[in-house]
Amino acid sequence: MNVQTITVVSGNLFQIAAAYLGDATQWIRIAEMNRLSDPFLTGVTSLVIPPTIPPAGAAVVGQ
Repeated sequence: MNVQTITVVSGNLFQIAAAYLGDATQWIRIAEMNRLSDPFLTGVTSLVIPPTIPPAGAAVVGQ
């Protein structure tokens, strides 16, 4: 569960959240971590991607 940093050219946080977190609705977590308010990106942007979180009700392995 490590954070990662990516660099993108334009795009939007919906697509990035879907690709990296498996859920486009998690775009707000990326926005908050990077202090962004607009999900649409312009130019070259480096983003910190938060770790994925298991869905509600999912069993945690090893506990």
